[in-house]
Amino acid sequence: MIWLTGGAVAISLVLVVGVLALIAVRGLGHFWPAPLVHTVVQDRAGEVVIVLGEAQERETVARQVVADLGYEVGEDELLVPRHKFKLGNRDIYGNDFRWLVGAEGLMTEWEYPEDAVVLERTEWGDFYGFPTAIIEDGETVAGLDDDASLWREMQERIERAVDLRREIDRLERSEIGANSAAQERLRLRTRRMQRTEVPADDPAWAEIAREQAELEEAFAEIAARRIALVEQINRDVALMRLIDDREARVPFANIVRAWRPNQMTFGDKMGHYFESFRLFIFGYPREANTEGGIFPAIFGTVIMVILMSIIVTPVGVLAAIYLREYARQGPFVRFIRICVNNLAGVPSIVFGVFGVAFFVYFVGGNIDRMFFQDAMPSPTFGTPGLFWASLTLALLTLPVVIVSTEEGLTRIPRSIREGSLALGATKAETLWKVIVPMSAPAMMTGLILAVARAAGEVAPLMLVGVVKLAPNLPLDGNPPFLHLERQFMHLGFHIFDVGFQSPNVDAARPLVYATALVLVLIIVVLNLTAILIRNRLREKFKSDSD
Repeated sequence: MIWLTGGAVAISLVLVVGVLALIAVRGLGHFWPAPLVHTVVQDRAGEVVIVLGEAQERETVARQVVADLGYEVGEDELLVPRHKFKLGNRDIYGNDFRWLVGAEGLMTEWEYPEDAVVLERTEWGDFYGFPTAIIEDGETVAGLDDDASLWREMQERIERAVDLRREIDRLERSEIGANSAAQERLRLRTRRMQRTEVPADDPAWAEIAREQAELEEAFAEIAARRIALVEQINRDVALMRLIDDREARVPFANIVRAWRPNQMTFGDKMGHYFESFRLFIFGYPREANTEGGIFPAIFGTVIMVILMSIIVTPVGVLAAIYLREYARQGPFVRFIRICVNNLAGVPSIVFGVFGVAFFVYFVGGNIDRMFFQDAMPSPTFGTPGLFWASLTLALLTLPVVIVSTEEGLTRIPRSIREGSLALGATKAETLWKVIVPMSAPAMMTGLILAVARAAGEVAPLMLVGVVKLAPNLPLDGNPPFLHLERQFMHLGFHIFDVGFQSPNVDAARPLVYATALVLVLIIVVLNLTAILIRNRLREKFKSDSD
């Protein structure tokens, strides 16, 4: 039995480590700069394809398979390799991934041109080519005849474009957002005064008109600054040569980074790797979530779990204390415990349906009618949002917290209760000053299990607040700062969307692994934090008892 149980534990550890290793290798490998391969391939229609791209995958297939597709393969070749290349330049080629047969006579030897450049763009994916010139305001920039000066000038103009784009984003998210929020508050004040029939000669109307004029003037000034920045960022264009000698113009406004992978040293690749991972963690998504970063999803996941923990912990603990310490044990209490245990087995999507029906439409709709009449018919809380998602997950994880807390209260020896009462303490003092603190580790265990389940849930969140792309974070500089009514992004739903709803599956697959790894790490960090708190509580009460 010892060997059997030990073997089961070992198998479980191997499976867990194997899954995590697979996710880590597939996800983290996406950020390593791959070399650019140049080769010439004969397609099945006899067309010659000149390739410049990244070799993504290689597989071996039977000769008959590629022969049936129209490729002319020698009869002595029983197995034929084929390669999946990322060709980039989706705006030119139509798709940026392609399988090509690498049989003898169909594909030339691979070359690695040192001057080949990768441009990471804000749209249309990566661009592969060779820079030939820089155009500024329609005129070719002179003095960039040699390769080194052209590359140096490109990097400087890319940095300038990135700074301008960052300033434009700041204006749109901060200043324009604050101005729009102020105008919305002013609009609600106007509707409130109209609803309450404030007289036309009331000074409040003049005050509203003055504030409206100031906001419009401030918005016009911000818009003018934004237009000036857009004109600056659209000034420069990179003239690029494709591998088939065609020319393409790439605006610097659309370039995020540029690098030459075939010239990079190991140190350069390490720097590029960590920079790519940083942009992935702290960047915003683009290209239908198949490019860019996942910061909004990370932020939404963490803040939702924190709100859920704040809601479920006191409710679950108080319910467990009542059931164990105050309620008279009998058929009714046993029935309640049966209901709690059954609630833990209800599918999560059922909680989502309940959340959207009760929390969103009933509770949120009544809140709008009572407190947000001026915003009607546009709903404020009568629509899916962060608060309702947190409440739904709190209800989902409530049975775990109740059961864990009850188990902790049950394990407290009766002698401790009797000793406290014998020393003159009341039942309430015994409960709140002795029993509850000693059962705190069990409460933390329930919270750990609740966090682990809530962070990975997707099905109920699709109904009560999670969206594919949220324009704003739930937390910003506009009062009330934490906007519980806003919809938000979530890592679990992000994985589902990128993995199963993406228009570009090949580009999205590495991001699925990388996002899954980040979600696992966040759950581990949250659980480790709760475990450390639980262990400290255990040590504290153990030392107190000694």
